[in-house]
Amino acid sequence: MCLATMMACLIGYQSLHGQGADFKAAVGNPQIGSVNSSGSLQLPYITWGGDVATFHANGGLQTATGSIFDKQGLKFNMKAGDDFAQQVNDYMTGKSPFLRGTFRMMGMASEIIGSDPRTKGVVILQMTWSAGDHMVAREGLKTISDLKGKSIAIQQGGPHVGMLDDILKTAQLSWSDVNIVWAKDLTGTPDSPAEMMRKNPQISACFAITPDMLGLCGGLESTGSGAEGTIKGAHVLVSTAELSRSIADVYVCRKDFYDAHRDKVTKFVTGYLRGCEELVDMKRQYEAGGSANYEKVLKMTQQIYGTDVVPVPEEAHGLISDCTFVLYPGNVTFFTQNNNLTSFNKFQQSALDLAVSQGYAKEKMGLFPSGLNYQSDDFLKYLSKTTMEQGGRFRAEAVREEIELLSQGGELDDKTIMSFTIQFEPNQTEFSAVQYGAEFQRVVESSQRFGNAVIAIRGHADPTKTLLDLVKAGMQKGVLKRSGASGNYNYSLQGRPLDLEATKDLVQLIESGSFDGAQTFNPRETMQAALNLSRLRAEQVLDAISQYASSKGVTIDTSQIQPVGVGIREPFIAKPSDLNEAKQNMRVEFRIVRVPAEATTSSDFDF
Repeated sequence: MCLATMMACLIGYQSLHGQGADFKAAVGNPQIGSVNSSGSLQLPYITWGGDVATFHANGGLQTATGSIFDKQGLKFNMKAGDDFAQQVNDYMTGKSPFLRGTFRMMGMASEIIGSDPRTKGVVILQMTWSAGDHMVAREGLKTISDLKGKSIAIQQGGPHVGMLDDILKTAQLSWSDVNIVWAKDLTGTPDSPAEMMRKNPQISACFAITPDMLGLCGGLESTGSGAEGTIKGAHVLVSTAELSRSIADVYVCRKDFYDAHRDKVTKFVTGYLRGCEELVDMKRQYEAGGSANYEKVLKMTQQIYGTDVVPVPEEAHGLISDCTFVLYPGNVTFFTQNNNLTSFNKFQQSALDLAVSQGYAKEKMGLFPSGLNYQSDDFLKYLSKTTMEQGGRFRAEAVREEIELLSQGGELDDKTIMSFTIQFEPNQTEFSAVQYGAEFQRVVESSQRFGNAVIAIRGHADPTKTLLDLVKAGMQKGVLKRSGASGNYNYSLQGRPLDLEATKDLVQLIESGSFDGAQTFNPRETMQAALNLSRLRAEQVLDAISQYASSKGVTIDTSQIQPVGVGIREPFIAKPSDLNEAKQNMRVEFRIVRVPAEATTSSDFDF
């Protein structure tokens, strides 16, 4: 996240720093008024990359002649809406028919705006998903499951409250499982999460925007050294770079205005989406070699936000790059595919639950979903990007190779956000949802929240048969000697002690051919058979998860969920003494894994 995005979060969310009662007090008790629709409509914006598309569609803060909105017959007076409480006040009094913020911000305001039929909210547009917010943790916290019992610093009422809620749900933790240390500010003051963590060693993790994250640990893939203000051992535990379906930016419209002027609302939505299409195309041209039109948009953005927020036009490019535009296909998915976790219905349920639990509302007063006809000519004949890209988002072979390389190099743990396992019986080939439904649901939910991460299904096998064949082959060849009593044997290979619990060393010896050539036993073949079986089990589990998701009416991207065979390389018990211990090695492990950009097919996943 660039400086511009830092200011986006700082300004755009800082007005929500208090308890729920404080937000209601900031809004006040405004008298509900009607919207004057005869002239220019007041349209709020916040400091965020998704709003650059609105600037482009409007031609600036005032609708420019020849702009997208002008050609649609619309007139807007765009007004900074970073003070969300003031936005809500303007909305209630009729100064503007629109609210602009994240979905969870709308949840925080839901009870206030839902108090009168005229001002009930209709979510008319999803703009973007965030890709530039982070949870930074101290040394020792390896996965999100390690957060249990830890203290976490987070701005009260800010964008990260919903992100933390998603993280806790993924780890199957509750808010009571962690100790929340509320910060007043998001950044830039002693009462911000990053500074609180820096000063208080009892705080194990904090939420940070990118500049603060860089100051704490040095980067997404870096670990703090303790120098230059970083915290030794600090690292990014979770980022919306992977948790890409957590912070959704939206526009809400007053119900009375929506009912009376649906044509204007439709034109606003289609105009914004047209602006996104053009902006995305210009951005690609700019990154491929240059775009004069895109440079004009960057300069306009700098002029609107000011040089304190966007010191140079290139910072505006960083602001745009920190969000993912969902475009027409993303809106259709969001509002019509109700079974998916990131649909309007599911997202609203989560937002309202959070608003009530955190004191922003006493009752759940829902928002209305967009009732626009996405199959009308208003959309299909006006927009150009109306179909979802075919195929998976990840290059399956590249992902599997990456996971295998990380495993062999011992770096997989560093890339793992969360993991959990299921056990199976010897020779088990079927994985029923009756037995594993809870785990399957967890995988499905994780794949949808972590849209830019891979779910690795790693099959594991017990090493007992391989160890047995290794010993027999070695003794048959005469290279392995055994001493001691039964049950407590000691082994030596060509005069050097051999530890049968040192799995990594044994695998290397087998692969190097140390036990090849025995007449009856071949541990290399046994080990390969175990690897093949573990891969087959992982594939069978993937098939079962796909069938489970389909039975629930949920669409999953199977390119994101990759089966991998591990074989005997990572046993829980390296040398089992009985079948019960051996069964602990017979498992399928699920990991949410960060993968490099090279493993993806596109940087823009939503169209």
